[in-house]
Amino acid sequence: MKIDLKRQWKMCVVTGVAMALVAGMASTVPSAYAGGTIKVDDDKYISVGMGIRQSFNMVEDGSASGSQWSNSFAIDNARIYINGGIHKYVKFAFNTECFSCNNTVAAATGGSGTVGLLDAIGQFEFTETVNFWIGRTLVPTERGELNGPFYHAVFDGFRTPFNPADLSAGFGAGGAGKYGRDNGAVFFGKVHPGGTHLQYVASVFQGLRSSATAGPNQRDSLKYAGRLTWNLLNDESNPGYYTSGTYYGTAGDILALAVGGEYQNAGAGSLANKSAFGSFVGDVLFEKVLDNNNGKTNGVFTANAEYKRYWAQDLAAAGNADCFCVFSGTSVTAYALYLFPQEVGIGRFQPYGRYTFVNSVHTSALDEFEFGTNYVISGHNARISAFWRTGNLAPTGGPATLGANLGGRHQDSVHLALQLQY
Repeated sequence: MKIDLKRQWKMCVVTGVAMALVAGMASTVPSAYAGGTIKVDDDKYISVGMGIRQSFNMVEDGSASGSQWSNSFAIDNARIYINGGIHKYVKFAFNTECFSCNNTVAAATGGSGTVGLLDAIGQFEFTETVNFWIGRTLVPTERGELNGPFYHAVFDGFRTPFNPADLSAGFGAGGAGKYGRDNGAVFFGKVHPGGTHLQYVASVFQGLRSSATAGPNQRDSLKYAGRLTWNLLNDESNPGYYTSGTYYGTAGDILALAVGGEYQNAGAGSLANKSAFGSFVGDVLFEKVLDNNNGKTNGVFTANAEYKRYWAQDLAAAGNADCFCVFSGTSVTAYALYLFPQEVGIGRFQPYGRYTFVNSVHTSALDEFEFGTNYVISGHNARISAFWRTGNLAPTGGPATLGANLGGRHQDSVHLALQLQY
């Protein structure tokens, strides 16, 4: 029998790599990434991690009959993270997501959704002041988007209207991105004037795409987005230009003031009623570590606030079948949390309250109150949340609302949620 030595050698290499991956799960992890790491040297490594978010939801009049409370379990996110370094200045990120995991009417997948590409980023990180990320990545506008679902201070951070890359469901004609991501290039860096910390981000993305017969962007105009964050107290340390809604006191006292926005000519509306899309965002993060007279931690107070102003299409475009209709108006959300210092069991309780206000230029205002508590086991890596909502925002679509011709029906809901990542 002829032995294919080359093939056997390849099989040995693959087997060795697989064993190293398993063994690497227990090794030391770079602070910027979750998961296990295989490290060749200081510049070459690969890191593998995962994250899941799931919830049980009871919604008033949300049942099939429309007159009883619904009861549903949901897989909100299921992600695989792969990050690595191949040179002192060159890194990459490749992450996946389970898209439409809660789509119970998807006959082709039996409601199980599909696992697909979330991020694909080439990362050129030269100095603290000059860095470039190129590929499919988050559009840098507000903190809420840059937190992502896993690094918000609350389980469901997305309550204000989505930006186009989050409202859209794809990247081809008629799409403007997915899950807040788009294809493009981002430049970012940080300086420290007067002992403070100023981060700047500028980017260009493909934005909304249109076909020759439908959609407003017939000239393939690009989208431009940017953000400035000024930390007046301690600095925030995150991968790239990403953010977090809380650090649970581990970063000390934080006061971060930020502005951001995006613009695309012919980025909203329809072929017959095209419009530019523009946004302005301002957000604040304040976190204070409270000490008692003995110098021991007496808890952590955290507050987040965000203001958005979106300019989009006229209401006339909503009547066109090819309309990429985006919310036009203002929104505000703010919430405050207190993390108790005492451990109860394996974690600490963090009660909170939140208010969200959405005011479309086309219809009456919507608002929502949320009260709940987090049970923080290991920061953002292991957390249980329970919360109650009341208001008229959810029946209109929540963050997917366009604010056009929508009623103001009041609705209560109760939620229990779990978040785990490694």
